[in-house]
Amino acid sequence: MTDVLVRDVSQEVLESLKERAAQNRRSLQQELLSIIEAAARERATREDHARLAAEIRERLARSGRTFGDSAAEVREDRER
Repeated sequence: MTDVLVRDVSQEVLESLKERAAQNRRSLQQELLSIIEAAARERATREDHARLAAEIRERLARSGRTFGDSAAEVREDRER
């Protein structure tokens, strides 16, 4: 495995990470590796983004509010 060095970590962040590691009964190194591995697995796909956008549109539609097309207003602002 390769080593990774992270510079300029604030004391506040370091203490927070140490606390988190202790809560999870891990060493700081094990906790950091766990965080990095979880972040690497969380790669959102285009389908994930499209699904989230559809959910938001559906929620807005159910709210009963109407939303106009702002393209004309944006165009007007750009022409100023």
